[in-house]
Amino acid sequence: MKAHLVSIMLATGLSLTLGVAQPSKKQPQRPFPPLPGVKALKDLEYGKASGRAMRLDLYLPEKSDQPLPLIIWIHGGAWMAGSKTNPSPALRFTANGYAVAQVGYRLSQEARFPAQIHDCKAAVRWLRANAAKYNLDPNRFIAWGSSAGGHLVALLGTSGGVAELEGTVNDLKESSRVQAVVDWYGPTDFLRIGDAESDLKHMAPDSPEAKLIGGAILENKDAAAKASPITYVSKEAPPFLIMHGDADRTVPFNQSELLYAALKKAGVDATFVPMKGAGHGFGKQDAISPVQDFLKRCVK
Repeated sequence: MKAHLVSIMLATGLSLTLGVAQPSKKQPQRPFPPLPGVKALKDLEYGKASGRAMRLDLYLPEKSDQPLPLIIWIHGGAWMAGSKTNPSPALRFTANGYAVAQVGYRLSQEARFPAQIHDCKAAVRWLRANAAKYNLDPNRFIAWGSSAGGHLVALLGTSGGVAELEGTVNDLKESSRVQAVVDWYGPTDFLRIGDAESDLKHMAPDSPEAKLIGGAILENKDAAAKASPITYVSKEAPPFLIMHGDADRTVPFNQSELLYAALKKAGVDATFVPMKGAGHGFGKQDAISPVQDFLKRCVK
């Protein structure tokens, strides 16, 4: 293989070469871990877009004497791969009294940005509109995602009230704001994602970011800025927990540094946890503990 073809593994476990999904040997999909005492509601429709139903899966602890805080998990996969059915670290939180929604959204080969954030915001609106039905606390919604999902949850957190990013996937009038964000190694500033060395050529015309916005970043600066969570940072943003491996060769570490600095400058409650020696992906207890602590402080 030529030297410029660098294979990387994203958090979804899918093989990507220069950001283009490659065929891989078929393997049985990993089952969800056992979830005793948890009711799974699959394929709930939260709206329609691109001529099809948009769906999410909802996991509800069966025993609760009060409305549940909700973790809204947004999967990664370079905006080109991954699914709401992929196991997530959020699911284990159902044992601690959290409901979890895993959201499906349109990938970049189906629709360009801002379709992806339109879908995520529509899912939040639908969940809030149906909070009483599912025993959810509409004032305790947490958005959590990794990689491309980290980008989308950061955008959910910073773009509350930005009308052009709301979309029309459903016509519900509820707020799409979230009360906390957990961003795991998501891209945050497309215009500066090429500043740091990376195994992925982010500025190339076939990069995942280019496929998302419809062209190379430097030739589409307005679109790149519109897709960047850092563009919308204000004091209105909810508390953020940002975590990123300092050895990440896929999404540069500087992306989290830049967002953290912008949030702090705006006066937002932001916490940054560098994961020493970690690459593009983590999930053991040393990564879960900061999330547990953050959620206890912010919403539990």
